[in-house]
Amino acid sequence: MTDLTIRRATADDLPAIVAMLADDPLGATRESPDDPAPYRAAYERIAADPHQHLVVAERSGRVVGTLQLTLVPGLSRRGATRAVIEAVRIHADERGAGLGTDLIEWAVATSRRLGADLVQLTSDATRTDAHRFYERLGFTASHLGFKLAL
Repeated sequence: MTDLTIRRATADDLPAIVAMLADDPLGATRESPDDPAPYRAAYERIAADPHQHLVVAERSGRVVGTLQLTLVPGLSRRGATRAVIEAVRIHADERGAGLGTDLIEWAVATSRRLGADLVQLTSDATRTDAHRFYERLGFTASHLGFKLAL
C-alpha cells in the first residue's frame, strides 16, 4: 500500500470518479456515466470553491478511490466548523484492502489541519456494511438524516 497517493482530483479524473459512483446498486440507478456534461459542470463548481476538497486515491497511476470533503462554517457549537465527508467510493478490485480506512483517515487529518471542530458524514440506510466500517473508525450514529429531492 505504500504506492498510494491521495491528491486533489482533476477534470481528467472525472470518468474514473463517475464510474466508481455508478458501481453499486444505488449509484447504478442515479448516475449517468455516458453523459459527462453534468459532472463537468459540477466539477467546475467544486474546483472553484475553496471549501471543497474533491480528492482521488491513486495507485500506480490508476484512480482507485475518491471522496469529497466540505468545510462548513457555522454558528452552532460556539461557531464550530464542520467537515462533511461525502461520496466515498473505492474501486471494486480494491475493496477490503484498507483503502477506505486510508481515505477516511486522510479526511479526518485534513479536517483537523484545516481547523474543523467536527467531522460528519451520512450513509444510506441500506449500507449496513458501511455503517460498521465507519463505527470501527470511531464515528457514532448520532442523528437521523432527512432528504428532500428538488
